[in-house]
Amino acid sequence: MDGYAVRAADTFGASEADPARLSVAGTVHAGEEPAVEVTAGRAVVVSTGAVMPPGADAVVKVEATTEADGGDAVDVRTSVAPGTAVMLAGADIAAGSRAIGPGTKLTAREIGVLSALGVGSVRVRGAPTVGIISTGDELVRPGDPLDSAAGQIHDVNSHTIAAAVEAAGGEPVVYPHAGDDYAEMERLLVESAADCDLVLSSGSTSASAVDVIYRVAEERGDLLLHGVAVKPGKPMLVGEIEGTAYVGLPGYPVSALTIFRVFVAPVVREAAGRGQPEPTVVTGEMARQERSAEGRRRLLPVGLVEDGAGDRLVYPVDKGSGATTSLVDADGTVTVPADTAYVAAGDSVDVALFAPDARAPRVLAVGEDDPLFSRVLDDVARPRFLPVGTREGLRRLREGVPDVVVVAGPATPDGDAVSLGGWTREWGIVVPAGNPAGVDSVADLVDRDLGLVNRARGSGLRRCFDDAIAALAAERPASRRALTDAIDGYELTTTAHESPARKVAAGDADAGLGLAATAASLDLGFVPLGTQSVTVVAAPDRVDKPGVRDLAAALDDCGGLAAPLEGIDPQ
Repeated sequence: MDGYAVRAADTFGASEADPARLSVAGTVHAGEEPAVEVTAGRAVVVSTGAVMPPGADAVVKVEATTEADGGDAVDVRTSVAPGTAVMLAGADIAAGSRAIGPGTKLTAREIGVLSALGVGSVRVRGAPTVGIISTGDELVRPGDPLDSAAGQIHDVNSHTIAAAVEAAGGEPVVYPHAGDDYAEMERLLVESAADCDLVLSSGSTSASAVDVIYRVAEERGDLLLHGVAVKPGKPMLVGEIEGTAYVGLPGYPVSALTIFRVFVAPVVREAAGRGQPEPTVVTGEMARQERSAEGRRRLLPVGLVEDGAGDRLVYPVDKGSGATTSLVDADGTVTVPADTAYVAAGDSVDVALFAPDARAPRVLAVGEDDPLFSRVLDDVARPRFLPVGTREGLRRLREGVPDVVVVAGPATPDGDAVSLGGWTREWGIVVPAGNPAGVDSVADLVDRDLGLVNRARGSGLRRCFDDAIAALAAERPASRRALTDAIDGYELTTTAHESPARKVAAGDADAGLGLAATAASLDLGFVPLGTQSVTVVAAPDRVDKPGVRDLAAALDDCGGLAAPLEGIDPQ
């Protein structure tokens, strides 16, 4: 610190009332070699960080001194002990001492220590490079247009696995996707094996005629394993290509990410020097029964929700290995042993969370998807909505899983459910702009050669459409089955309320079952067939949950959100 370097013995007995006067022999600044010596009765002005002059063994801070004799002397108003305000060379880290050991992650603190030691560079363990190759003729890079008629889909796995590699401490290298062609797969795999420490592919791991990637591993390296007794993810490959470690992940996104997380991520973390994090596991009660095929260990994606008493419930969200929404609708996995046929409702289960900070949503809603309800949820903190349709939503409410169900159409919940609010929505037939085919009723779909896209069974919209067909059958008279058989596309169904309209907009259908609000948002024509009530109901034991109360408040104030939506009228 700034002050005076002294001999401690010269200050003994000094006080405010009786200071010790010392002559000033000179000054030493930080970064310079002392050119003056401290002898009996003398002091030297020093800056913070300056080298102690010979003879001095303590420093008196400047605040405890007063200049005297025009600066040629100083009055010291306190006594100090030897070593006061002095740091000896080597007191922090002495020569030969261990400062930082191998395997230490270099953060700002470690960089500071190395800088203090004068170390300009150190050898570090680099992040392992991981080559990533997706396979399949149907794949298109995200951002590029799709040819839906040709069955093209976006390449989900390349970027999903790349993000997972980076999170594990690796350096992802994404290669162009390979078509279902042996020569192309071989070229990309050999190229990535030469460039990277580990090669990952996704897809083409089964044993069909087009799944040939295992042959590349056999012919250009060594295939050590083909298939694991795990669901999802059975068709996994392990081996080496041109001397480089290789893992073939399944093509379905959920399977690919599951296999990476369980088998590959620990290896990447180890190679990156990160070690293995302690898994975050929570315990909850299974809310509904889930069957499981015996013979393979199952990693069941599950979600979390709290009941009215604050107890944790666990519910399955397994939509199949190809459903990418399972990745965001789930909070973790429950491991179901290979010899277990089902997990019963009420069973206590351990959930391995995908992230340490994973939490149950503040409100879990299921049921009919609706444009106004989607907007309302945007005003609620941490909601989760599963668009399973009205019928399935009511079934889950009876099982005690969700907080809230969105019910559309004539279906009614059990008597104890509490209504939080509702609205009506105009529904009908969505047609191209200008209605070039002149559609004006359900009868046109029956009597004319028009292609329809319908909604899935169990949706409230489908229920109203079926009621309209039944009414037409009674008028003619004819059997309802005869009329549905006459509608081209009656069995062509979609799960989302906008999907039929989007098929019409793309020119893939002449008509679609939908809402006036959807038709208006897509600049399409609309033939009204009726209005449908939508009611949001809560389980009676959940109405006091903070998230449910927030949702109820948002529903009470949803008039402004409904205003831009054609045909939707809050009640």
